[in-house]
Amino acid sequence: MPEVRIIAKNFMDMVASMPAMKLDKLYENGFICEAILRSLLPLAKKYVIQMLHIDVSVAAKLLEEWVLPGGVSKHRVAIDRLVQLRVFLEAVDRKNEKTYKVNPTFQRSLQKLLVQGGTLPRESMPSNITVRLPTLENLEAYALEQWECFLLQLISPSQVEKPLNISSSLMKVFQRRILSYRDKEAPKLTESGFQFLLMDTNAQLWYIIREYISNSEDRGVDAADLISFMLELSFHDIGEAYSVDTLTSFQRTIINDLADLGLVKIQQGRKGSWFIPTKLATNLSMSLADSSSRKQGFVVVETNFRVYAYSTSKLHCEILRLFSRVEYQLPNLIVGAITKESLYSAFENGITAEQVSIRK
Repeated sequence: MPEVRIIAKNFMDMVASMPAMKLDKLYENGFICEAILRSLLPLAKKYVIQMLHIDVSVAAKLLEEWVLPGGVSKHRVAIDRLVQLRVFLEAVDRKNEKTYKVNPTFQRSLQKLLVQGGTLPRESMPSNITVRLPTLENLEAYALEQWECFLLQLISPSQVEKPLNISSSLMKVFQRRILSYRDKEAPKLTESGFQFLLMDTNAQLWYIIREYISNSEDRGVDAADLISFMLELSFHDIGEAYSVDTLTSFQRTIINDLADLGLVKIQQGRKGSWFIPTKLATNLSMSLADSSSRKQGFVVVETNFRVYAYSTSKLHCEILRLFSRVEYQLPNLIVGAITKESLYSAFENGITAEQVSIRK
């Protein structure tokens, strides 16, 4: 999948931009601290572990001695990241020299988690209550199908067999940058929206989650609470069922939105309902670089501009339809052509020639 201009920030970028008081509040949760530790570069992880049980400030010069001469640039990147996240607190001593100390709140929470272990605020439900749970293979297929259905509903609602009841909070995410609305016309993809479709699944997920959190204040939701719950969700086991009754009203609203995206699957039983995390949910605590995967191309374009796309996805067909003329679709093959008319139509919708070239 090609690189695109939109950068989907991960949770750690959002965490780093939060005020100091909210960061310290987040660090009271040991699982959040573990998620932060997981996201760090190897050298930064090394510094945190080495200084985790040191209660005094350490001189910057001393830290530099821990690094080989060729690793100075990596050292600076690691330290800058730790300071941005307030994992390290920077100060100046009496000699006017920089010192670093592990954030006491982060230090206590991570020490407790490593020494005593941690338990999530909810346990998975026993099998005698939850029957017919999906297998991991079925759950992964469900997550992919739900995500594609979600995107297909944005591009071409008429192609969706079972339309999703997308919440207003999620629709606001798309109204801001991805979709444009003109008078009574159907919503159309913006240039940024087309770039969004070129991202791989994990990059798309980060972009949606970032925008979802960015406008949380408009909905009266504390961004810190939202980030905390989502990172906590990433530590749940894939395929296990967790009772919805253990969630607050705020968390239930979030779970319903995440179900639309395929991050969780909600099932109803005789004695209540439960949610089942998918692989997409457990990827939330990883960095974008770790979770993103480059898929092999499936589109062949001949010199006469005939297009052959090996796919069974309706979503892929609708994406190709944005800049080409789809002639027919077989069970695993889409055949079309790039014509002057299809390109003019794409350009009118804000799609650039460069984007069409990258997509191919």
